[in-house]
Amino acid sequence: MRLLVSGVLLSLGLSSLVLPESSLAQAQSSASETQINAMVEALRLAAPKTGRADDGYYSEWQVKPDTLKGWSKNCLKKEVTPTQFENDAGLARQVVSCITRRELSKQLTATGNNEMAAVRGVACWWMTGNYTGCNSGFTADYVKKVAGYYQQPGSKPSSDTAKPVTSPSPKR
Repeated sequence: MRLLVSGVLLSLGLSSLVLPESSLAQAQSSASETQINAMVEALRLAAPKTGRADDGYYSEWQVKPDTLKGWSKNCLKKEVTPTQFENDAGLARQVVSCITRRELSKQLTATGNNEMAAVRGVACWWMTGNYTGCNSGFTADYVKKVAGYYQQPGSKPSSDTAKPVTSPSPKR
């Protein structure tokens, strides 16, 4: 019996070494698909509209080319050109969703699962590269705008719209 208890304790001890603490915390605070979709849509809706086609930002999310390079390598394991990103809304959404998943999950962990604090942190990071410091001026207005869009009922898909699309059944 003593050997069995020792084996269980050793097993539990080894599992804590095999699973790093960060992965355990991340698993506990990972963002849901609903939260990610709402955040992606809020970032899209709040993206600054410059009114110029040659403003140096790409897609509906207004991403800089250098930022896109790193994000696409991280998410797709290949570099995407600004033109590809600009012209393929599905590709753009895929990259933005990947980055949003990473950042929203980090912020949920950092804020103890405070959803709105996490949203504000991601919005600040999106605009400045920092999770904090968006308390005044343009960045504060942007963060408020993102948070407002995030909270709109239409920004989070209902359970009916979140279901995958299926092919229609063949006619008989």
